[in-house]
Amino acid sequence: MERKDIRNIAIIAHVDHGKTTLVDAMLKQSHVFRSNEKVAERVMDSGDIERERGITILSKNTSVMHEGVKINIVDTPGHADFGGEVERVLNMVDGVLLLVDAFEGPMPQTKYVLRKALEQKLKPIVVINKIDKPEARVSEVEDEVLELFMELDANDEQLDFPVIYANGRDGIAKYSMDDESTNLEPLFKTIIKYCPCPKGDIDGPLQFMVTTLDYDDYVGKIAIGRIVRGKMKPNQQVVITDGESQRKAKIGRVYTYEGLKRVEQPEATMGDIGCVIGISDLKIGETVADPENPEALPKIDIDEPTLSMIFYVNDSPFAGQEGDFVTSRHLRDRLFREVQTNVSLRVEETDSADAFKVSGRGELHIAVLIEEMRREGYEMQVGKPAVIIKEINGRKCEPLENLTIDVPQEFMGGVMEKLGTRKAEMVNMVDVAGYTRLEFIIPARGLIGFRNEFLTATKGNGIMYHVFHGYAPWKGEIPGRTRGSLVAFETGMTTSYGIFNLQDRGEMFINPGQDIYLGQVVGESNRDVDIDVNPCKKKHLTNTRTSNTDEALRLTPPRDMGLEKSLEWINDDELVEITPKSIRIRKAILDKHDRKKAMRKAQQ
Repeated sequence: MERKDIRNIAIIAHVDHGKTTLVDAMLKQSHVFRSNEKVAERVMDSGDIERERGITILSKNTSVMHEGVKINIVDTPGHADFGGEVERVLNMVDGVLLLVDAFEGPMPQTKYVLRKALEQKLKPIVVINKIDKPEARVSEVEDEVLELFMELDANDEQLDFPVIYANGRDGIAKYSMDDESTNLEPLFKTIIKYCPCPKGDIDGPLQFMVTTLDYDDYVGKIAIGRIVRGKMKPNQQVVITDGESQRKAKIGRVYTYEGLKRVEQPEATMGDIGCVIGISDLKIGETVADPENPEALPKIDIDEPTLSMIFYVNDSPFAGQEGDFVTSRHLRDRLFREVQTNVSLRVEETDSADAFKVSGRGELHIAVLIEEMRREGYEMQVGKPAVIIKEINGRKCEPLENLTIDVPQEFMGGVMEKLGTRKAEMVNMVDVAGYTRLEFIIPARGLIGFRNEFLTATKGNGIMYHVFHGYAPWKGEIPGRTRGSLVAFETGMTTSYGIFNLQDRGEMFINPGQDIYLGQVVGESNRDVDIDVNPCKKKHLTNTRTSNTDEALRLTPPRDMGLEKSLEWINDDELVEITPKSIRIRKAILDKHDRKKAMRKAQQ
């Protein structure tokens, strides 16, 4: 049976090509909001971190009604580190809206998400967005999209994709560039015409695939997914299966999406994207099935993590002063809770009860988790990111990334020189409207700490993106940080005088009047070795006055070391201490004599 009253579609695109803005416009034009209602921009990016960074981190579900047809829309992340979210939600839909920027054209993440969609035989609709950009090159981008489809071995049906030209910010869509338009009507009509209807047995035994988990303080765990077969009702007896084991359960309540709200339903049927409340031990990838006929749906394949960090309990001298959750039990419970909803994350216990190995898809993936935890009141320490090494056919292999860089011509030489030392291999180079686009294959290790160097080398004019390429044999040693650290050798409060006297030793990370402790890293040294310093030094008062005594001390502003900058900057013998109010860099061994002993021991 086909359900002609429903369409399930996912919006996929590269980061910052306008997915969330387009969904906003679709919601507004479908009267999900009242005309006098004030609505925030990017209403789908509901998390604080999403709004601050301007990126989508978690996939979101919503629905709009158009001419009696319900269109379920899934907004997906565009950043490679959150690719696990995209892979899962493609299981819920029958078609994809592939959004491409009218200037940038297809980018690495466009290729990555499109490959996943084509592998699942989903029907693509191409939307060329941001056609109002002054440098838009619409016909060239259209040709590039077609080339991309051919490169990814799309079948004849997938190659016959409809194209819509849109300006998501102004809520306009057109069938051709010459058309006049004031709304998104052409886009809605194209979705209804080309996106396949859900097909399945509406009266058969229930099959519901859990693709996303949410959590609510009032109702507990919420499982979101698609009903592949049959019907689902409140208080229904079901079996949870993953193909190997089975257990009985009972559905509490059933919800579907209407606009941005979840609405309780007496029944949800085949083709609906629904939510189940009342089963507390559900996991992503499990099937909720009929007890008489418990058939499991195919498992969801998620790409493996490529980067890991060790999370430690905060044991610094300032531990417990700013956070609410500081023990290893708090840290363990929170990390294992995250794994239930964040499928591309792995958490493993280590030999130490106070340390946990957390593996994810990239630095940003783990940094967002750390940022969420510190806002919730957790304190922790994190070690230097390390790539995950695998042994394939008896050879040591490491993860590689596909790196794309857009830079003005004059900065090209400097960027290529820096990437050369990081074992990058250039695979392509093209000119795109005044910029040069360089494509490299680079070991994931080579990207750790590269972003800051890149921004400096291009004076902030470059753009870089990377996406997982695959595993390949170990590429050899990559040089690390070339500068040492300035390490405080006493605990106290920093003074202007103390910092002023250290400025010629290196670049500082601290301000006057800040509490620091023995072993804390307070700056980057000008030399390639660590230097022990005292920024708490006070000026001794004497009776003599000289002509320049009372001159104001001129301090250079300190380097702002945020979370990601700190994680990229640290060496193997350093940790980042994270609390709700502070981010500090410290030596793993605080006492300088103990550090020297440990160094001598390591060299033996």
